[in-house]
Amino acid sequence: MGSRNHRAAFIDRDGVLNEERVYVHRIEDFVLLPGAVEALRALRAAGYRRVVVTNQSGIARGLYTEAQYQRFTAQVRERLQAEGVTLDAIEYCPHLPDAPLPEYRRECECRKPAPGMLLKAIRALDIDPAASFLVGDKLSDVQAGRAAGVGRCFLVRTGHALSEEAIGAADGVYDDLLACVRDVLR
Repeated sequence: MGSRNHRAAFIDRDGVLNEERVYVHRIEDFVLLPGAVEALRALRAAGYRRVVVTNQSGIARGLYTEAQYQRFTAQVRERLQAEGVTLDAIEYCPHLPDAPLPEYRRECECRKPAPGMLLKAIRALDIDPAASFLVGDKLSDVQAGRAAGVGRCFLVRTGHALSEEAIGAADGVYDDLLACVRDVLR
């Protein structure tokens, strides 16, 4: 395998890009957090690939289908494009070990804290994980980043309440995505 050529920002979705709400899957419930678009623009300008990595256990719980998730994701991309922002990839995991729907009931390599979603994007987009960073709002985000060899893993306070363990595992904690990106790019 040759050398990896691109830096990336791996970004959790709910609580980092958009408001944390329970099982966001309808565009009317998708509310971008203040500064998120500006942060994505800054990353693009600095040459970072922008990769969203999101656990979507609502699929395994039967709250929405994969087809509904895909339609919603296309609408999210359209909304971001209207703001002049593109994402290089959106990786998701529909699985859950104790899922009500048997077809999604499994221990997988993609559900964070496992690194599968990140590793898939690393391979597909020729990303150098050591030169990259991750921004999440839970310990499982940091754990996935570490398992994938991501250079730095940060947390933001815009999503879930941060445990002491999560704060201790992270390379830094920021008020929001924009504050994190500005610091990384400084």
